[in-house]
Amino acid sequence: VAMETASLEQQIQSVQRHIAFLKKEQTELLHDLHLEILRLQKHCSELTHDLEMKELEAQQQEALERELEQRCRAMEARLQERERDNAELRRELRHKEALVAALRGSLRGKERAFLEELKRRGHRAARLDARLQRQSHAAACLS
Repeated sequence: VAMETASLEQQIQSVQRHIAFLKKEQTELLHDLHLEILRLQKHCSELTHDLEMKELEAQQQEALERELEQRCRAMEARLQERERDNAELRRELRHKEALVAALRGSLRGKERAFLEELKRRGHRAARLDARLQRQSHAAACLS
């Protein structure tokens, strides 16, 4: 009986050592798991922050793109308006160029008519002057 009691005591001590070893292993494992959970929580927080920043950047980028698109549409509208104004100015310019050409033609015609009238009057003045000289000469001869 004493031998059985000694063997049982040895078995109990062995089981107690195994339990102590397992408790120590379990405590270390729980500590390591706790550290891993903290590390993963920190990493998750960092990823969440990064995601929020990327979403914010994406929203800002979309707002900037919308603003640029609105500016682009406004500039295109102003460009079309200016193109219409330029087309109208070109039409007016062509019309005025046509008027200038017509006035130049009319002026040339009047200038030719004036020069012809001037020639005619010059000839008439020359004839009258010759006639006056003849009459003056005849009057001088008579006197």
